[in-house]
Amino acid sequence: MSGRYVVGRAADIPDGGRVLVEVGGRQVGVFNVGGSFYGLINRCPHKGAEMCKGNVVAGLTSPRPGEFDYDEDTALLMCPWHGWEFDVRTGQSWFDPRTRLRTYDVEVTGADQVDGVPHAGRVPGPYTAETVEVGVEDEYVVVDLRKARKAREAAGTGEGR
Repeated sequence: MSGRYVVGRAADIPDGGRVLVEVGGRQVGVFNVGGSFYGLINRCPHKGAEMCKGNVVAGLTSPRPGEFDYDEDTALLMCPWHGWEFDVRTGQSWFDPRTRLRTYDVEVTGADQVDGVPHAGRVPGPYTAETVEVGVEDEYVVVDLRKARKAREAAGTGEGR
């Protein structure tokens, strides 16, 4: 098993869209955020909800009480069971600083990464969503589970749970 899977054409996943695919025996949500593709394992680390079926919302910042701004450059996936928010790009939890999903390095082939998103006083939590590598090759979206598998094996956690 190679660990690399073609999951569809990049043009078939519009900006802001997602697709759920079965790769290597695991369900993966592939998200298009501003033309860059990111992958998350479809499992909330808290109680096992199907994370990738939750709403994707913009970040919300507040410089002071009564004022707020939408941060359209931030894509947060909300757990459909409890509403906890996880950054689609990193898997980082922003709902509760003590909650975080497990992460894996995410690399996008042929696309620029977005760096330095301000966090508006929020504190990263201890959990991170489990992410997978997603790239675009010859107009096709490819999910690569090899790095995730190596990270799980190195940590001795099997399926990463």
